[in-house]
Amino acid sequence: MKIDQNNAWIENIYHHPSPNYDQRPTGTEIELLVIHAISLPPNEFGGQFIDQLFTNSLDANAHPDFAEIAQLRVSSHLLIRRNGDIIQYVSLLQRAWHAGVSSFAGRERCNDFSIGIELEGCDSIAYTDIQYQQLINTIKLMQKIWPILTPDRIVGHCDIAPGRKTDPGPFFDWERLKNGL
Repeated sequence: MKIDQNNAWIENIYHHPSPNYDQRPTGTEIELLVIHAISLPPNEFGGQFIDQLFTNSLDANAHPDFAEIAQLRVSSHLLIRRNGDIIQYVSLLQRAWHAGVSSFAGRERCNDFSIGIELEGCDSIAYTDIQYQQLINTIKLMQKIWPILTPDRIVGHCDIAPGRKTDPGPFFDWERLKNGL
């Protein structure tokens, strides 16, 4: 893997561009990495529903849980599927819409200065070995460009939106991630 220096898309992975992004505020540097978990429908893996959510094409009638989320305009920079496939939705230089109302070290609007990585998963099931390996490899790749992304600047969605979000959940092994880096 390699990041294209011209457009900040990772080479040799799947690209599924999302319309749900915009420019970071002028002069804003990437200083945070946020790890999320997503499964659609909840607690089910595989399929194209995550891609559809991030590209505004999720059918509200495809599953009872989709009625309340189909109209959302959300995205993430990356998704790491359970089998290790990585999909990029937004250039790493752009602001993806992954964190919502959030705060890190007293600073609001984490989307402005963060990269979001979704893991296909949920709060009740352990992540796969290949997901950890791909996550570690991806973070190491990013650290070459943004060395500020040290372990203390890699957080869960739950850390920047406490009480509102729980992901990546209790089965995410933070020690494994930190030891791998």
